[in-house]
Amino acid sequence: MDDIDERAQKMRLSVLGTGHAQRTAQNRTKFNDDFFKIIARLAWGEVWSRPGLDIKTRSMLTIAMLVAMGKTEELRLHIRATRNTGVTQEEVSEILIHAMVYAGVPSAFSAFQVAGEVYAEMEGEENKSS
Repeated sequence: MDDIDERAQKMRLSVLGTGHAQRTAQNRTKFNDDFFKIIARLAWGEVWSRPGLDIKTRSMLTIAMLVAMGKTEELRLHIRATRNTGVTQEEVSEILIHAMVYAGVPSAFSAFQVAGEVYAEMEGEENKSS
């Protein structure tokens, strides 16, 4: 494993957590293995690891872009990742309200539904571990 792959793995784990990494590993096959390697190297090793923006800002931008594109499954993942990136629920709400103006009410409405579901799941997980 070279430096960029190590950097990618470290960044991905710090943002998405080990649970996601384990679930993704279960979905890897010979067919999609190259895809997973390329996306890890590009997204996590090259882009998320750049020094120009901090992790919190990258997380907020990612959420906004996913809302704009209507990518609710990926949005679910990045809302969950906010517990690792330092983005608060209040900040997510503001991102979604802001996105409403530029991406449209239906996109923001769906995003609020997804975020609400994820936060409820996360709260349930925290209550189980307490």
